[in-house]
Amino acid sequence: MRVGVLGTGRMGAFRARALAEHPEVEEVVVGSHHPERAAELAEAVGGRPGTIEQVLDTQLDALVISTATAEHPEQVAAGAERGLPMLCEKPISINLADTETTVDLVKKAGVELQIAFMRRFDAGFRRARELIADGAAGTLYSLRMCAHDHEPAEERYIATSGGIFCDLHVHDFDMARWLTGREVKEVFATGTVRKWEAYGRQDDVDTSAIVLTMDDGLPVVITGARHDPVGYDFRAEIFGSGDSIVVGVDGRTPVHSVQPDAPPPPDNPYHGFLDRFNDAFIAETGAFVDLVQGREPNHCPPEEALSALQVAVACERSWRERRVVGLEEAAGVA
Repeated sequence: MRVGVLGTGRMGAFRARALAEHPEVEEVVVGSHHPERAAELAEAVGGRPGTIEQVLDTQLDALVISTATAEHPEQVAAGAERGLPMLCEKPISINLADTETTVDLVKKAGVELQIAFMRRFDAGFRRARELIADGAAGTLYSLRMCAHDHEPAEERYIATSGGIFCDLHVHDFDMARWLTGREVKEVFATGTVRKWEAYGRQDDVDTSAIVLTMDDGLPVVITGARHDPVGYDFRAEIFGSGDSIVVGVDGRTPVHSVQPDAPPPPDNPYHGFLDRFNDAFIAETGAFVDLVQGREPNHCPPEEALSALQVAVACERSWRERRVVGLEEAAGVA
């Protein structure tokens, strides 16, 4: 397989390395608006560099899109025009109308587009889903998730991120649907700037709390923070009539318990998403290769990204208008 990778940032570099190490990938072609970055990454993975346009015009078997979010729709369209199966980082777009247009375009082109919701490939989240699906967890009483970054982002990133609900919590919205097999019916979201004023300057918040109500009445509670002094902390707790399950608790979970007999804080807590979800990202990249080779179905088609973004849009409206918002309202928001 010859796979094109567009983008040389953290995710582009990760994808290029993971693909270069895959036994079925013969060549990685790296594309960037910055030729020196493409050359540097290509050399590191034993691949071939080029501009974005040059990579798209190469004879490829598949395409990975790891560029800035604003470029995703145009590059997905270019890949679809060439009939290429694609892996695209989340989100397709922070704009609901652009996302809907892209989903329709891909469907009409008849190409596969896998969206990078890496938690679907995390061993803990996958096991929790199995226990829910096979009935071992029993009747679900509640689902709680936390999404706490280690360090706040630079302000230039905040300005184009789409806000805390679209950028940080969209993974939680995907997990709420994927874990439970249910759809979100309505949301209530709140948020504020507690410390990091750069978020406020960009009409965003650094702290959030959300209650989702699923279509079967299940409550889902989510908290978010752009700063966690101990480390990067993304967990889920599932309470049911048959079991009580936690995902994301191990020897590196950045939690400091003050109970008398509790262990001390970890010496090496998770420092970021590539650290915490390294294995999931590798599995996700491998699943894309399997999809291209026709061995596996698409585990995260673009419609899933659209559904998660609709929840984010509803949360944004709820936060701004300070009220419960039904998901049907999100359909008319661009």
